Amino acid sequence: MFAGITSFLPWLQKKHPALIKNQALFKDFNKSDLLSGHSFVVFDTELTGLNKHNDEIISIGAVRIENLRISINKTFFSLIQSSVKKSNPSQATFVHRLTPEQLQQAPQVEDVLIEFIEFCGDSILVGHFVGIDMHFLNRTTRKILGGSIANPSIDTMRLACDYKNAGQRDQLEDHGMSDSYNLDNLRKEFCLPAFKAHDALEDALQTAYLFLFLLKKSKQGGIKILRELHPAGRITGFMG
Repeated sequence: MFAGITSFLPWLQKKHPALIKNQALFKDFNKSDLLSGHSFVVFDTELTGLNKHNDEIISIGAVRIENLRISINKTFFSLIQSSVKKSNPSQATFVHRLTPEQLQQAPQVEDVLIEFIEFCGDSILVGHFVGIDMHFLNRTTRKILGGSIANPSIDTMRLACDYKNAGQRDQLEDHGMSDSYNLDNLRKEFCLPAFKAHDALEDALQTAYLFLFLLKKSKQGGIKILRELHPAGRITGFMG
């Protein structure tokens, strides 16, 4: 009678040990801590599309920041095996230069999620328009692992908006998704190193440079504690 009930009621699914460990790391998370005392994982996901119900993650890339410096030797990248019924291989091939064969031979999503959660550890996540990445990431972890990850997240797009508009955060609603806040355009505007677009690891590296630039420039480099990144960066936590 109850066979397959977790498919319809995912909140009844038992949490994976990796997720339980992850959530325990942030039980006493304190936004008053020094920035220099935290590591950050700057990440990006590549998707089959932006439909929040039908599209899926096909790759995750990330790089770690420690002592406010990019640790170029500490990176994460993996393709994710695609669901044939839900994904659009031709679109993924066109945008991300990935073939259907690559996606079908990629690791299973559960294995990649567990490895990514372990890579993140107790780091704070950083992404560009990170709400999209967090939506798909947490939707997938809830389905596969039984809950959302606990790592707080910071949005470099919001930081850029706050920096460019001198704290007038209401401007985000009007300009946040405009071309001027596109990752590559911000890179050009701020004369940052260039990385290849539509590649999860390369985009993560691009975002890492943007994040460190904004930390130094915002408030004339006076940001010292995590709380000062909020609400500009929208540090949010997920304890589902």
